[in-house]
Amino acid sequence: MNKEKLKPKLFSVMKGYTKKQLITDVISGVIVAIIALPLSIALALASGVGPEEGIYTAIVAGFIISFLGGSRVQIAGPTAAFATIVAGIVARNGMDGLIVATIIAGILLIVMGFCRLGSLIKFIPYTITTGFTAGIAVTIVIGQLKDFFGVTYLDGAKPIDSMAKIKALVTNFETVNVNALIVGVISLAILIIWPHICEKIPGSLIAVIVGVLIVKFLPIKCNTIGDLYTIKAGLPMPTIPHITFDVITSELSDGVTIAILAAIESLLSCVVADSMIASKHRSNMELIAQGAGNIGSALFGGIPATGAIARTAANIKNGGRTPIAGMVHSVVLILVLVVLMPYAALIPMPTIAAILFIVAYNMCGYKTFAHLCKTAPKSDSAVLIATFILTVVFDLVVAIEIGMIAACVLFMKRMSDESEIKGWKYFDDEDDPDRIEIREVPKQVRVYEICGPMFFGASDRIAEITTKDYTKALVIRMRGVPALDATAMHSLEVLYEKCVKKGVTLIFSHVNEQPYKTMQKSDFIQKVGEENFCAHIDDALNRASKVIEM
Repeated sequence: MNKEKLKPKLFSVMKGYTKKQLITDVISGVIVAIIALPLSIALALASGVGPEEGIYTAIVAGFIISFLGGSRVQIAGPTAAFATIVAGIVARNGMDGLIVATIIAGILLIVMGFCRLGSLIKFIPYTITTGFTAGIAVTIVIGQLKDFFGVTYLDGAKPIDSMAKIKALVTNFETVNVNALIVGVISLAILIIWPHICEKIPGSLIAVIVGVLIVKFLPIKCNTIGDLYTIKAGLPMPTIPHITFDVITSELSDGVTIAILAAIESLLSCVVADSMIASKHRSNMELIAQGAGNIGSALFGGIPATGAIARTAANIKNGGRTPIAGMVHSVVLILVLVVLMPYAALIPMPTIAAILFIVAYNMCGYKTFAHLCKTAPKSDSAVLIATFILTVVFDLVVAIEIGMIAACVLFMKRMSDESEIKGWKYFDDEDDPDRIEIREVPKQVRVYEICGPMFFGASDRIAEITTKDYTKALVIRMRGVPALDATAMHSLEVLYEKCVKKGVTLIFSHVNEQPYKTMQKSDFIQKVGEENFCAHIDDALNRASKVIEM
């Protein structure tokens, strides 16, 4: 049973908190706020709401999630994953529908946390998360093509789904605004080139400043935020939606979708952050914080929020090591909202589109997608591609539902194909020539034996494999592993990378046919070295002895 504490990380890390760390956290929080400002505005506009709603979300949800969260360094706010979902809800049921859906999601997340369901993230296959993440990236690009090219929809259409947007764009493409395209291209060039010039100042902020200067002082005119939206610079105020039973029932499925997506993205962000700072998050407490943050965001006029991997990574790189940095980021955004928000009206829409293109590029994971298509078993590749196509053509709900069903069916088929019945072999346990206990294992060698199929539901156990400071060789015995899927293969690749960093040689014993083919197809055997794949445990231990003698 999971005994993880339901205690915010803030209350744990404040023991021994120093003035030096406070200064570092404050500096990191200010830098992250600068990064979050244009992103929050851009993501709010992509979600079909006003620019201030994005900042409300970063302020309210960002503060609550940092204060209550189970991660030391998580930065929360609006993210690209929610953009198409939120836009659809707002188009159908307005802000009241979005508020209700977000509150439902928040309640579900809190329940999930108290029921200690944080570990269930492992049951979402890697192929599905990769597929729908890439699909969301494509839908964001499709949604921003109109503003990037300055296209005007002559029939006044406001398409919601991606296919309708493509159709409307093609139909009205003769209305392209060359000025908008110029601004968009310049903004995109800045976003691509600037990180190679200076990493401390975010390229999105430079692109916004340059875009404003172009439309303000040059004879290049295109739509700005102020042309399309009314800017409000006041502090976020409590918003009570008009709630009826019909609204609740109609938004229940959207609330479930938001909750699942928030759980997946926030916990994945926590895992990435853990690997960067050698820490361990509290997944159940993080879910509770995400729930509270989303409820708070909804009640103060914001949109759904979750952990943002890019902003969390920026926080870590700038020295943030406690939730104080995330709380400072929210406070700084309050000052920005009050003082600078009116100037947001001057930001060109093509610049916003360019920023979102880069967001989509960073989240799409095209290298991972291509790698999986090339190396994963055909059934996993089919789930990956189907999830991606369904996300783009239909929506995320359909993609996750069908993707999970397909993954489960294919998994059961794979396990059925690998199962077999053997006649019993009776022997005295002491006469078993394969017993590890009768081998002499040097201190510098650690041996693990994995039994049973390695698939997405069991792949997290690979993370339990550890080494000591004096370990020189790690032997993995796999005689009891009949099957290996893409998620488990990814976990083995992560284990190998950790071993390389620690100078530990990874050695495998008795890898069965299907896992061996999967490893071969993904070039894993070539990375590890064929000499480190042994037919028998004795061969593996002999190989380990040679390694520690080198």
